[in-house]
Amino acid sequence: MPQSTLFEAIGGQEGVLRLARAWHARVLTDEVVAHAFNHGFHPQHTERLAAYWSEAWGGPSLYSQELGTESSVVRMHSGNGEHDEMDHRAIACFDQAMDDIGVEDNNLWCALHDYFVWTTMTTMAAYPVSKADVPGNLTIPRWSWTGLVN
Repeated sequence: MPQSTLFEAIGGQEGVLRLARAWHARVLTDEVVAHAFNHGFHPQHTERLAAYWSEAWGGPSLYSQELGTESSVVRMHSGNGEHDEMDHRAIACFDQAMDDIGVEDNNLWCALHDYFVWTTMTTMAAYPVSKADVPGNLTIPRWSWTGLVN
């Protein structure tokens, strides 16, 4: 496995931001996933998403130091019931976004894909009934070339 972190391999903060922008553009045009954004979203959504992914992929802890916690992120995605079709389409948008920005390294593409599938289907879908079910002490999971680190 490469010696770099996923964060470094994708090009640091700028590379992660490019991916976040590409993914966000994709989901806003998807007839199913766009529904999640109909209520509006933070004006710096893509920058905040990039900070979150950066931290998860071995970059600086900017999200947890300045923007929020894993509990706050999971709460944003909780209490909306089951949404398997939306989740699968969001994953497809992520894969397309990686292609859009030219992620050519197969190991990197697969590691990021596996992360996105895992976080979409587990952490972000863990509390479908109520936001109140989300514990207050969750920490941002770290992901490496071989999967979950913590």
